[in-house]
Amino acid sequence: KQVSREYGSPQLSKKRAGAHQPVSVPLTEVVEPVDYEEYVSSHPPGAEPGPLRQLLEFPSDDLELLLQERECATIEPPACPNAEFCLWQDDSKRHSVSLDDTPRGSWASSIFDLKNSTPDALLPSVLERTAAEDMDRRNAENRQQCRHTDLLGLYPAPDEDEAVERCAIPEVPNEHSGQRIMVKCLSLKFEIEIEPIFGSLALYDVREKKKISEDFHFDLNSDQMKSLLRPHSPHVAISTLARSAIFSITYPSPDIFLVIKLEKILQQGDIGECCEPYMVMKESDSTKHKEKLEKLRAQAEQMCTRLGRFRMPFAWTAIHLLNIVSSVGGLDRSDSDSDTERKGTWNERKKKGFERMSVGEDMCNFTNFRPATLTVTNFFKQEGDRLSDEDLYKFLADMRRPSSVLRRLRPVTAQLKIDISPAPEAPHYCLSPELLHVKPYPDPRVRPTKEVLEFPARYVYTPHTTYRNLLYVYPQSVNFNSRQGSVRNIAVKVQFMAGEDPSQAMPVIFGKSSCAEFYKEAYTQVIYHNKSPEFYEEVKMKIPANLTDNHHLLFTFYHISCQPKQNTPLETPVGYTWIPLMQHGRLRTGSFSLPVSVEKPPPSYSVLTPDVQLPGMKWVDNHKGVFNVEVKAASSVHTQDPHLDKFFTLVYVLEEYSFPYRLKDVIITEANVEAELKASMAALKGALLDTCVRFLHQLMSKLILLIVHPPVIAGQIVNLGRAAFEAMALLVNQIHKNLEGNQDHHGRNNLLSSYIHYCFHLPTTEPVSPPAVGLASYDLPIQYATLSRATARPSSLLLSRSKSISNSNPDLASTPATPDEEVQRIIGSKASERACNRMSAFIETASILCPPSRQIAKKVLLHEELALQWVVSSSTVREASLQQAWFFFQLMVKSMSHHLFLSSRLDMPRRQRFPDRFVDDIAALVCAISADIASRYHKDVELVERLNSSLAFFLNDLLSLMDRGFVFNLVRSYYKQVHINKLHTAQNPSSLTALRMDFIRIVCSHEHYVTLNLPCATLSPPASPSPSTSSTTSQSSAFSSHVQDQGVVSMFELSVPFRQQHFLSGLLLAELSLILEPDGEGVFFLHKKTISALHSLLCSHDADPRYTDPQVRSNIAQLYLPLIPIVMETLAQLHDFTDTSPQRVRHASALVDDNDPDNSTISQSVAMAIAGSPLPHSKANPFTLPSVAGRQCSTLSAECSRTLLVCFLWVLKNADAGLLERWVSDLSVPQINRLLDLLHLCLSCFEYKGKKALQRINSLTFKKSQDMKARLEEAILGTIGARQEMVRRCRGTTERSPYGGQENVRWRKNVTHWRQNADRVDKTKAEVEQESVVDGNLATEAALIALDTLEIIVKTVVMSELKESVLVGVLRVLLHSMAGNQSALFLQHCFSTQRALVYKFPEMLFEEDTELCADLCLRLLRHCSSSVSSVRSHASASLYLLMRQNFEIGNNFARVKMQVTMSLSSLVGTSTKFNEEHLRRSLKTILTYAEDDLELRDSPFPEQVQDLVFNLHMILTDTVKMKEHQQDPEMLIDLMYRIAKGYQNSPDLRLTWLQNMAGKHSERGNHAEAAHCLVHSAALVAEYLNMLEDCRYLPIGCVSFQSISSNVLEESAVSDDILSPEEEGICSGKYFSESGLVGLLEHAAASFNMAAMYEAINEVYKILCPIHEANRDFKKLASVHGKLQDAFNKVYNQRMFGTYFRVGFYGCRFGDLDEQEFVYKEPSITKLAEISHRLEEFYSERFGDDMVVIIKDSNPVDKNKLDPNKAYLQITYVEPFFDTYELKERITYFDKNYNLRTFMYCTPFTLDGRAHGDLHEQYKRKTFLTTSHAFPYIKTRINVIHKEEIILMPMEVAIEDMQKKTQELAFATHQDPADPKMLQMVLQGCVGTTVNQGPLEVAQVFLSEIPEDPKLFRHHNKLRLCFKDFSKRCEDALRKNKSLIGPDQKEYHRELERNYTKLREALFPLINRKIPQLYRPLPLPTTPTQRNSLSRSSFRRVEC
Repeated sequence: KQVSREYGSPQLSKKRAGAHQPVSVPLTEVVEPVDYEEYVSSHPPGAEPGPLRQLLEFPSDDLELLLQERECATIEPPACPNAEFCLWQDDSKRHSVSLDDTPRGSWASSIFDLKNSTPDALLPSVLERTAAEDMDRRNAENRQQCRHTDLLGLYPAPDEDEAVERCAIPEVPNEHSGQRIMVKCLSLKFEIEIEPIFGSLALYDVREKKKISEDFHFDLNSDQMKSLLRPHSPHVAISTLARSAIFSITYPSPDIFLVIKLEKILQQGDIGECCEPYMVMKESDSTKHKEKLEKLRAQAEQMCTRLGRFRMPFAWTAIHLLNIVSSVGGLDRSDSDSDTERKGTWNERKKKGFERMSVGEDMCNFTNFRPATLTVTNFFKQEGDRLSDEDLYKFLADMRRPSSVLRRLRPVTAQLKIDISPAPEAPHYCLSPELLHVKPYPDPRVRPTKEVLEFPARYVYTPHTTYRNLLYVYPQSVNFNSRQGSVRNIAVKVQFMAGEDPSQAMPVIFGKSSCAEFYKEAYTQVIYHNKSPEFYEEVKMKIPANLTDNHHLLFTFYHISCQPKQNTPLETPVGYTWIPLMQHGRLRTGSFSLPVSVEKPPPSYSVLTPDVQLPGMKWVDNHKGVFNVEVKAASSVHTQDPHLDKFFTLVYVLEEYSFPYRLKDVIITEANVEAELKASMAALKGALLDTCVRFLHQLMSKLILLIVHPPVIAGQIVNLGRAAFEAMALLVNQIHKNLEGNQDHHGRNNLLSSYIHYCFHLPTTEPVSPPAVGLASYDLPIQYATLSRATARPSSLLLSRSKSISNSNPDLASTPATPDEEVQRIIGSKASERACNRMSAFIETASILCPPSRQIAKKVLLHEELALQWVVSSSTVREASLQQAWFFFQLMVKSMSHHLFLSSRLDMPRRQRFPDRFVDDIAALVCAISADIASRYHKDVELVERLNSSLAFFLNDLLSLMDRGFVFNLVRSYYKQVHINKLHTAQNPSSLTALRMDFIRIVCSHEHYVTLNLPCATLSPPASPSPSTSSTTSQSSAFSSHVQDQGVVSMFELSVPFRQQHFLSGLLLAELSLILEPDGEGVFFLHKKTISALHSLLCSHDADPRYTDPQVRSNIAQLYLPLIPIVMETLAQLHDFTDTSPQRVRHASALVDDNDPDNSTISQSVAMAIAGSPLPHSKANPFTLPSVAGRQCSTLSAECSRTLLVCFLWVLKNADAGLLERWVSDLSVPQINRLLDLLHLCLSCFEYKGKKALQRINSLTFKKSQDMKARLEEAILGTIGARQEMVRRCRGTTERSPYGGQENVRWRKNVTHWRQNADRVDKTKAEVEQESVVDGNLATEAALIALDTLEIIVKTVVMSELKESVLVGVLRVLLHSMAGNQSALFLQHCFSTQRALVYKFPEMLFEEDTELCADLCLRLLRHCSSSVSSVRSHASASLYLLMRQNFEIGNNFARVKMQVTMSLSSLVGTSTKFNEEHLRRSLKTILTYAEDDLELRDSPFPEQVQDLVFNLHMILTDTVKMKEHQQDPEMLIDLMYRIAKGYQNSPDLRLTWLQNMAGKHSERGNHAEAAHCLVHSAALVAEYLNMLEDCRYLPIGCVSFQSISSNVLEESAVSDDILSPEEEGICSGKYFSESGLVGLLEHAAASFNMAAMYEAINEVYKILCPIHEANRDFKKLASVHGKLQDAFNKVYNQRMFGTYFRVGFYGCRFGDLDEQEFVYKEPSITKLAEISHRLEEFYSERFGDDMVVIIKDSNPVDKNKLDPNKAYLQITYVEPFFDTYELKERITYFDKNYNLRTFMYCTPFTLDGRAHGDLHEQYKRKTFLTTSHAFPYIKTRINVIHKEEIILMPMEVAIEDMQKKTQELAFATHQDPADPKMLQMVLQGCVGTTVNQGPLEVAQVFLSEIPEDPKLFRHHNKLRLCFKDFSKRCEDALRKNKSLIGPDQKEYHRELERNYTKLREALFPLINRKIPQLYRPLPLPTTPTQRNSLSRSSFRRVEC
């Protein structure tokens, strides 16, 4: 009570819905919900029965209890008193529908089915004039046909990782089994066959030193051998004939061996002697040994007859399982040689195994190796003194060593064939370890396979679900050395006795092989003549369930006389000992060392242990323990744990009311039983976890029983609730902590959840008379019996007096019924007063009322007690229960539902189902837990996440059980605790928000979520004085304040009434709204979380068969109407999907890098966290970010935006159109525009991307990369919570598991579903096909929804006076939708809407903004060339009507004409997929319309249409030609150039083509050419602007652009008389304006920048700046100067401009190009080989491989020598050439690469035709080419218009060479900084001695004598002077070199100097010889001659 008062119980503080509400509640607070129950009862559903009615009411079967039959694995039920096993299952149907269940793709390609349409039919009603309303109505009807009902079925399903509300149904509890292998024994043959041999198999784990399976006995003897033993076992049971066994291995390890032991019939002689014949004799040497063999056989026969009962050890061997698994490991079973026989001795195989021995445990997978058949050939004989398991482990360990001792032993040769394979899933003919038939068992007569019981190497945590009660006895050794008399061949007989009489030996011992099924006794092997033998026997018994103190094991020791002697009995008893099995109600197991008595024990010995010294008894060796034996139990009845046993015993004592009872040293009486019981409960935590888990179901049921039926002791009710609750909490916690690997992603332990789900149910109240055996123990047929009630309390606890056998019901004893009711009443009245001692309400009257023996207490309801105990629990227990809150919550829910069901309260009103005090407890509990979540969320992240989701699931369940209004109030109280008002103190508010999101998501996953939201409630405005304020003050009210329809507005915003009545959806949307607030702390992962929650909810509505009716859908959509304004608010934050159109940048892009399509900026808070500063909240104002950040808003990732938009479309699609209309009519223009923007974005977002995109985007990688941002952020902000941790852990990285690293435990199955998509990456073709169909359908549906919404906007806007701006927006969105990739279906509707729009508002297109008309024409034309005829029909109709409308308005349709022509030009120029055939057909359709239009037949209109169509046709023809040259970029640009030239008279079209060219250049990376196209465009615009108005600051025409390029002058305007810009339709494009000019220039500057021509940028801006200055646009000026600064700074960067080649075309195949020469501009550093390869390849493709020939030289081409059928190309590298005067101007690298018109190339030749010859015969031809325009130009190849050649004589060639060398020397010498390497290279080339044709040779050839020809004097002199200069330069260079070198190069330098000196000496005479004629004084000329450089002596030929 205390607690609930402290937190304020919602029950008490609840107001009625009618109470006065506050006017407005901020979104951060939760409004008070409507009182649900009252509302429902006072508003009976008005709807008719039908889908809508179902929407309003919870169905009657909301809660149902299912009885699920327990599956029994065996045919006969396990032999236990109660065989029936059933389960409760509470199905409070929770469903979050998985979208995978909805059919996808069945609608396949119906949309794209075009076969039915005839080509370009005329649309019937196009030419009729109909009223606008009729047209709209018809369009709307058409749009509604063939629509998809569920939009989200087409969208990818929500991310599974986010689905917190998914809760897997736990697995049905099952018995544990590990990895199973099957071993079949096929045959056993020895060299000689003389006697029967018996075998057994078992598994041993060497590392754990543990035997890990029971023995499996087999018998492979021949019938002849078996017949020798017939007398000893006349009846052979079929179960003992098994030869194959199934072993289970829970912990596979490389240390497991399969050990095979062989035994034979006891005979005289020790083991060695008996083995001898097998080692030396062979059947094949039969002649040699014939007699001996006969003798041995006879002897064996005699032994079998006499000693057939006794066995002796013979031989053994072992198989290392790892070798089997790994050598065949991992291969598919389908291998052809899957069961190849693998022979070879054991040793050889072993050797192979050793290399692999280091293999880790991962190799040991026993589930999928290839089956193998082994032949084991070597056995080791047993050593009589080394038989114990200890010795065996030593042998096995030794066996793995290469130098095994065993290998040195002499083997017993034999052949044992066995088959080892993975066990099949459900093998036939299988027997369980208890010999029950396992299903399927078709025929009982077939030889069975046995399941061998596993003794797992480590603990296995699985509860028992079937009855098992086996005992294993292992006699280990006996020491009779001190025993007198003949005791040598010792056998031990083991018996299970029910009493002391010999006849009471029970037949419970399992037989071995080829014998009876059960025996009363078993004998150990006999070791010949050994007084202290060791044994390895295993005796397996099936013990009864109800053991008493008389049951015991009796061991009798015999001496066996092997030789038949007179008067000597076969067996002489020589000792006795025993083990009493029950002691203090506990089964005794473990190792015993027992004394052995010499004579028979006295009567009633069995209740004492042999350790007690009984008087008058003789003991061997003085009562010392001489016999060692171990007893093990595999039992689901006996816990073998002292703590559990004590607890169960005490509970049993209470139930049977059998006081006093002796428990060890304590006598339990009525007085101390309560204390003892409480102590035993507290002590439970000391029990072994393994045992607790095995008996989990019984333990829980007993604890629950103690809570539900408080026992009455001595007439007093003892309330054990608290103790039981504590014990339960600690137990549950312990299981959780230690079994981490066994949890689902909510952190629920599977064992516990399956217990609650299947096994738990409430014990019933009425006492019952003991039922008949085998029936359930309750009056209900549904009996919980994971083990029957009887075995759940171990039957061993029946007291020795055993009043009731275990089939009576221990839980409830029968007492007279009448006083009972009396007591119930009294107790009821007392307890309900809730006295402070409610914990143990003592009732005085009770003792009088009832018989003292037993009292039925009032039944406490489990859920009430749990709630109470939890609320009042103390710190440690509270902590434990919080850790595993889910368990108690689920227990309470199940208890509540069972209570309602059993007490038939399901039909009662919800308010009356539970008592008030329970309701208060629940309220207090929820309050307290919410407070815990709020206060601890940053400390114990994992705990809080678990707690949070458990609480949410609990409330979700309560909505099905309790008063729903109360539950809503609980949700509200949770929100109050966990809300963001803690923000100022919160360290990490986003994780708090994440918790709230998970919470609300789980609560909303309720099956009747829609009904809970009262979808049909009409919102009444709150009863407040000023209703309108609620809309203006509420957060998302961006609506106009002149509200007309208050009701509608409050439906579309998160108003108080909305949040009250649609409580859950209100909460969800409020969260969404807060997280998406632009300045909110919406971290990426929170965006993802909220949007995903909303998405999955809408998906579940779409996939829900209850909600298919459209009317129902529109009611559901009402719950989400505020989403529309919320998304409108976040428009700025959405990812911009329209990144194809650069001019429309979103507000957010200020923050984002433009070229980053994914907007992957890291959010501010992450950046802060990375930088190490605290989160921004540490500031006083929680939302201000550091000003540095400049962050305007947090943008959403593409994935989030897409999902949010699909939800938005869902609401628009399903909402009631009338409502939307009323809402839109209240919006202001800016808001409508925002809505239009949003639709625009939706169209871009869902546009169909095509199959290629789908193949590229691999679903997995795409999604993950999108999520990485969120993940990174989570990691940094520390919000990765327990759930994700869990999920990750579930996926298989369980380091902390208690099972060690190896974890192949059964429950790892739960991991598989996470793996589905991790491995598969590539999708199949069919999947891509399917996806593309679905994707196409999604695109169509999204576009149609947008279209519907546009129609609604148009409809409402017509009424308002502000329609213009809105209509323009509508049309823009329409145009945008036409531009995308749309389906034919959508386009038809789209054109219908567009026609209606133009029909209703023609002035919008023809009087306002010209751009709209242009865009529309372009879109329509584009669709006129569609390949789909129906699209063409509609597009042509629209285009025709557009013209007609334009004509009707102004009797002239110049505007449309112009726009269409321009559109066609730009379409043709840019679209590669354009098809002229289709367009021709459309043009024909338009003509047909014009001819058929009767109204306008007599006007000039049809003629004008015809003109237009013909003009268009002409353009088309040009384009067809372009089509042919699509692959030849140069030719293509030439054609475009030609078309543009043809439009010299229509500036608009020329401009269009120039822009097309610019586009093409940009695509190919020719930025300089693109820039020039733009400069030409700008010049063209400037010309016409100048004609329109004389504006001082605008350029005066193309002259202003000359400084950028000399080519621009060709844009000079055509004279005024041909064309005037004032004319309608001329210069009407958007570029013919000042802003257009500015745009073009800006664009040009950008292209120059990309081309690295920074100097040209300056020239462009020289024209731009005056315009900005005139407009006082300083912002632009600042940006311009900034760009200029950047450009000038970059001038000094290393730059590379183009490389130039001359290309000549020869041959008629080239057509127009024949004999043309061009200069091509190629990208910088293009090699000659590259361009020639490119052109050769290109033309070879066109003309054929052998048709193209490249002329390899640069000599003039003689056309007559060429083959006329071939195409010849001559390609030469050319360099720009500048005259000397030009070089003065062209200084920089840029100057030398800009405005180039002249190029040069050189060709060496000799007069006799060779290219190269000796110095004196080497001539050179220089060719100069002049082009028609300067490079760079608007194309990349320019015609050569002028060519001239100069021929240099040999001496001139030499002069050039020497000048070049001298220049190189000078450059290297004066280089700064100096480069010694370079200098030395040049020097070496000049003065090196070995230089061939070096300077010296040149001098000797040309200077040695004076030429005869006076014409050459001048050249001779020039060369001489060159050499002088050269010599001087060499000297300078040497001097420089000397100053640069280090000491290491001194020698080298001296060598250079020596060489130079030689050179200088050799040159000296040659240089100093002057030609006297040149130096004589010249006589004055009599006739003045003009100096004419052309008449120089060099030959010069000129061609023009």
